[in-house]
Amino acid sequence: MSGQNAAREFTAQMSVRDGRWRLYVALLNTTERWPDYRFGRTVPTFTDRLRALLVLGFEPVPGAEWEWTEDSETPDDPASPVILIAAIRVCSWSAVSV
Repeated sequence: MSGQNAAREFTAQMSVRDGRWRLYVALLNTTERWPDYRFGRTVPTFTDRLRALLVLGFEPVPGAEWEWTEDSETPDDPASPVILIAAIRVCSWSAVSV
């Protein structure tokens, strides 16, 4: 595969806001709108997340695993609700322009 046809890598992230889960692909250094997929209130399974990525035109890079972290809704407030964020490296199998 030539360098021009190689799949580009990006980071997909998933978080919950107002009780609903959302997955999006951060297309940094491009002019593209960041694609996103919205789930319901149930925590998306691994299969749900994979299907959502495929719908958006992406797939996990070989060997990639979901990494979970937490943040706070209000920075520097220890009583603030926790926000869970998941991330995984993905590659585009659709055209993403620069």
